[in-house]
Amino acid sequence: MIKGIKLELYTRPICSDCQESKKYLSSNRIDYEHKDVSQNIDLERDMKKISGNRIVPLFAFYKKNFWGKKKIIKYFVGFENNKEEILNMLKK
Repeated sequence: MIKGIKLELYTRPICSDCQESKKYLSSNRIDYEHKDVSQNIDLERDMKKISGNRIVPLFAFYKKNFWGKKKIIKYFVGFENNKEEILNMLKK
């Protein structure tokens, strides 16, 4: 977790951008919760609630509120096109 921010990464095994995302996060020792949507249909519903679609990879950044409930603060769909903004979120 980065300064109270939690990252959840939604992926599919056949997605090259997803694999690159996981590789980058792991090689830079960035903590994240991996959510493989191919293994759980409920995760696809969660993705639709967050971003309005089912496109992966989906980076969802959360922060816990006063009562301990997580609240989404920012999300990004895709790694390559959003890499700079994702990295800025991870530095916060």
